[in-house]
Amino acid sequence: MLGASLRRLREAKGLDRGQAGFHIRASESKISRMELGRVGFKTRDVEDLLTLYGVVDDAERRALLEMVREANTPGWWHKYSAELPAWFTTYVGLEEAASVVRTYEVQFVPGLLQTASYARSVFQLGNPDASPDKIERRVHMRMQRQERFTQKDGPRMWAVIDEAALKRTIGGREVMSEQLQHLLEVAALPNITIQVMPFRFGKHAAEGGAFSILRFPESDLTDVVYVEQLWGALYLDKREDIDPYLTAMEQLCVESTTPGGTVELIGGLLRKM
Repeated sequence: MLGASLRRLREAKGLDRGQAGFHIRASESKISRMELGRVGFKTRDVEDLLTLYGVVDDAERRALLEMVREANTPGWWHKYSAELPAWFTTYVGLEEAASVVRTYEVQFVPGLLQTASYARSVFQLGNPDASPDKIERRVHMRMQRQERFTQKDGPRMWAVIDEAALKRTIGGREVMSEQLQHLLEVAALPNITIQVMPFRFGKHAAEGGAFSILRFPESDLTDVVYVEQLWGALYLDKREDIDPYLTAMEQLCVESTTPGGTVELIGGLLRKM
């Protein structure tokens, strides 16, 4: 969040990343990494940037410098850094700060809605050479990520799942049956909405694949779109990049089952297993 604040201050001043980098004796790419939250923050660098951006109010400077301390304090997920790719660690940090997570998934049930058995099967498929201990640590982390969303007053989650993900048996019939039952249970929570994109829509707004949109409680922070790839991920936070995904998500929600229709569809799948 500090990175996004620094970017907004820079843009409001009409400066590019090269000018900001020159001011703190750094490269344009370092400013980019700072604004994306992919590098640690030095207090001196942030102080110099705030001066360059015209932030002179003591209270505002103190608040932003306090964010430096918070940004440099490792989150609980950092203890799993050996099991996670660096680009995904960034996502978990953003997810922890988000008040709303909207996601569209094609291949699997979204990670935040997976059972431990289903998650274990997914990890084993994607990491056939990983040790059992490493797989278990990744499963444990995924379960820990879910805890915020099942707590009272937890973040809002809105998931659209392609029907193919529900009909693709992962881990065997027993694992898949447990997973479908779990979806019915979490769909009853007040902060979680689940919709299904049915097969009858052969062509729809999100043919490009899975993505997530994260929204934050601070009104001055822009949404972040997360698009995962095979060996990395895209983090989009510029309005011109975000808008097409917001439009696609809205269209997906219009075309997908209602929450009641989701329960009916999943219940039908369970009866056939």
